[in-house]
Amino acid sequence: MGYTQEQIANMMNVSIQMVSNLERGNKSIRIENLVNLCQILQVSSDYILTGKSTELDNKVLVNKISKLTRKGRQIVELFVDYCLDPEDT
Repeated sequence: MGYTQEQIANMMNVSIQMVSNLERGNKSIRIENLVNLCQILQVSSDYILTGKSTELDNKVLVNKISKLTRKGRQIVELFVDYCLDPEDT
């Protein structure tokens, strides 16, 4: 989402060092901080913990795409087509 570590730290009310440690996997995250981070980044805890999208994650993405201009949606579609494995199409 383009946030800096400092911005995330401020939104979570934690130190920049804590955010840095979380990114590097040097510290575990408290449940309340995980919930807060998920809300800030608009993703599920499943996505943060496993890297796998959920239906909620997909709905958030679809909602964002639906707000794009026609040209923006075309660009997203081209990008998605480019990224897809030919075996998945």
